[in-house]
Amino acid sequence: MKKLGRLLLIMCVLFFTAHVANAQISIGVSVRIAPPELPVYVQPACPVDGYLWQPGYWAYDDEDGYYWVPGVWVAPPSPGLLWTPAYWGYEGGAYGFHAGYWGPHVGFYGGINYGFGYGGVGFAGGGWYGNSFRYNTAVVNVNTTVVRNVYVDRTVVNVTVNNHTSFNGPGGVDARPRPEEMAAMKEQHVQPTGEQLSHQQAAHSDKNQFAKNNGGHPTAAALNKVGGRPVNENGQVATNSKLGNANPNANRGNVPARPANTANPNNPGARPNGVKPQNNAAGLPQQKAPQQKMPQQRIQPQRNNKPLPQGARPQQQKPQPQKQQPQPQKPRENL
Repeated sequence: MKKLGRLLLIMCVLFFTAHVANAQISIGVSVRIAPPELPVYVQPACPVDGYLWQPGYWAYDDEDGYYWVPGVWVAPPSPGLLWTPAYWGYEGGAYGFHAGYWGPHVGFYGGINYGFGYGGVGFAGGGWYGNSFRYNTAVVNVNTTVVRNVYVDRTVVNVTVNNHTSFNGPGGVDARPRPEEMAAMKEQHVQPTGEQLSHQQAAHSDKNQFAKNNGGHPTAAALNKVGGRPVNENGQVATNSKLGNANPNANRGNVPARPANTANPNNPGARPNGVKPQNNAAGLPQQKAPQQKMPQQRIQPQRNNKPLPQGARPQQQKPQPQKQQPQPQKPRENL
């Protein structure tokens, strides 16, 4: 009986843990009010090779309504897995939340155009080649001083779509799962990582992220990584955000990605321009260049080499006066 009681206790704990994890990603939430439109924002540069992009999305709180979970670069649970974004769908007179997940293929995410490779169907921002991920810099922004495995495929760029609707269904995006998406939905999935869950919790704790307070324009639109640097829709540091660390000098590991973020405001909706931050990255060595010149200037004490041989000549000062009579340096030698 004791063993049976312990077994039941363990099962209850596991059930409770799973329930809490599911609640954190808002599985099964349905509301009567449609989510706001998706904000248009600049994607920060990928700070670490192997990180994948999780698009920002609207989550819901029963008391304060919708709040924005910033887009962020995250580490996948293991190589070979891709992220299927969360989405809202209008079903049975309410808007239901469908949580995102990891899997070998990208499944159905409501046909929502999240941008940055997630144009509504699949993912065009890159792919796995063995244990390495190759990034398509035509649609995603990476720091090429850190990420070298890149390519450019502009055929996947859809410049005609200008739809910021954040839900599927009447009044929103009219899309149904394709056969390949249906197959992906039946595959084995991996739930969001602990970092992803903590990222959503952090967004929930910042009142500046709630639509009722920001009018659909969140203070922090994206982060370069979980707990990293928050940026607003224009790609500038979100100094008023409580998310991550807005101090540009706080973490040197983010330095390569910061200049890349500030170069994107010229074209917030087109990620090909995200490659422009390379110019800023090239500017970093230019800042180091003067440091290399400084020691060259300090080497100038070579002027002292002249008095050194002169100091070595005092032994020959007696015979030298005849040869150095025209030189006015004789009194200095006497010193």
